[in-house]
Amino acid sequence: MQKSYHHFSKIMIVTLTASLTVPAINANAESLDTLKKQQQQVDQKKSNLISDIQLKSNKIQENKLQQDQFMNQIKKLDQQIIKTDEKISVLSSKIEVSKKEVRQLNASIQQLEKSIQEREDLLKDRARAIQENGHSINYIDVLLGANSFADFIDRISAVTTLVEADHNIIQAQFNDKKKLAVQQKKLKQKLKKQQENYHQLKSLKTELDQQKLEKNKLIDQLEKTQKELISEKNLKEKEYSETLSISKDVQNNIEKEQARLTEIARQQAEAKKTNTNSTSSSPSTSESATTQSTPSVSSGTWTRPTTGRITSNSGVRDIGAGAEVHYGLDIANVEGTPIVAAADGVVFRASPLSTYGNVIMMTHSINGQTYTTVYAHLSGYKVHVGQSVKKGQLIGYMGSTGRSTGSHLHFEMHDTPWQGQKVGLINPLRYISF
Repeated sequence: MQKSYHHFSKIMIVTLTASLTVPAINANAESLDTLKKQQQQVDQKKSNLISDIQLKSNKIQENKLQQDQFMNQIKKLDQQIIKTDEKISVLSSKIEVSKKEVRQLNASIQQLEKSIQEREDLLKDRARAIQENGHSINYIDVLLGANSFADFIDRISAVTTLVEADHNIIQAQFNDKKKLAVQQKKLKQKLKKQQENYHQLKSLKTELDQQKLEKNKLIDQLEKTQKELISEKNLKEKEYSETLSISKDVQNNIEKEQARLTEIARQQAEAKKTNTNSTSSSPSTSESATTQSTPSVSSGTWTRPTTGRITSNSGVRDIGAGAEVHYGLDIANVEGTPIVAAADGVVFRASPLSTYGNVIMMTHSINGQTYTTVYAHLSGYKVHVGQSVKKGQLIGYMGSTGRSTGSHLHFEMHDTPWQGQKVGLINPLRYISF
């Protein structure tokens, strides 16, 4: 009995142990299963995140490729605009020369017509005198009527003079009429050619307007893709490192100095407009930079300020640290590359300024509106405050002063007087062909 109980006890212990052990194994299995499911969910989230990141990266890459495509198209249009501008300039010069020649021909024709008319009147008076006397002048009777040999000699001299005068008048009349006919024919040809040139000029200007319109549409698309870059990366827009940090006093002083010199720029622009024979848009050799790196001066109001590669556009961009606002256009080249004035104007600042480093600021008066151009990170100056400069004139040299990571020109345009970087900022690509 005792053995049976002992055996029963063992069975009970084994049974109880089993009953306790099995649920524990089940519990561990459930926990492991849950962990595996959680791990799978984490892996799935990770996979989705990687896919999302990859998708956004692809979109960003597509965005940048689009920007590159737009820039390439803009460059091609710039080349067309430059060629059209050059054609307009050449044709305009021909028209001006033609106008001058037409004025000279008209003056010459008027003089010829006056001389011919005076001779016509003289010949009519002589014919009327002959008609009234009833006979022509008999030069033999005049000679035979001499009272003495001396009188005879005097009469021969007088008759000779009269005959020569009559001959000269008739010959001069013939020559002038022939010359008049030639000049009138020449004038007609020049006026016809001038009219053709006017039609061609009108056509070229229409073509230029269309090219600029296409370019501005591309710039609109370029700026749109720049803004999309922010939303694609879910980043808040931040300002670029070249953002100025200056006191209100400094800002006020800059504004006052420009205001003082803006009137000079306006007066110069008015004087240039009234002087139709002026060629002041092209600086003299002594005023221009003469190195091979100097940009050629474009026709029209604006010209590019330097040569080199555009490394950053004006507007929103991403150079690796997130989306940011860039107040201007960066053009990279070797240090010392000449910088020229983008348009006729007056210098109102030429000194170091905050992150700009060495900077030149110019005020321009164009069609009654004030513009501001900024040339930053310069290695040196060739102008001073208050100096008037012409489009294409050397004003300084490229450098890497201020907050800069390499030699380049930071170039800004504003369609207002200077009131800080953000006010009146315009994209230089809309005005200048690079």
